[in-house]
Amino acid sequence: MKTDITGGCHCGAVRFAATVENQPALLDCNCSICARTGFVHLIVPHGDFNLLSGLSDLTSYKFGSRQADHLFCRHCGVKSYYQPRSHPDCWSINIDCLDQGHGLNPTMVAFDGQNWEAAKARLG
Repeated sequence: MKTDITGGCHCGAVRFAATVENQPALLDCNCSICARTGFVHLIVPHGDFNLLSGLSDLTSYKFGSRQADHLFCRHCGVKSYYQPRSHPDCWSINIDCLDQGHGLNPTMVAFDGQNWEAAKARLG
């Protein structure tokens, strides 16, 4: 069963809507940037995600392989979603950037981002 969710950055400049499973599997990654920011991944196919506002308010940061596109609000600095390297056909939403009352019942899956290639291979 699927449900509609909304969320965004701290200041409200960046807002999005998405359709997701009611019981999604979240990825808890230990890579250098996720560990430092506490980002917990809700993976959403591009077609199930809609950026409602804030495209011009986003700034990009790339590092390492430069394949992931980390998108931060240039006003408040929050990364509410981004283009992950692990799922090139999906967006990764920070579960903590969803609006209250989303009603999801997620499970947590560890993703060993410190050993990215092996972790990606385990995802399939």
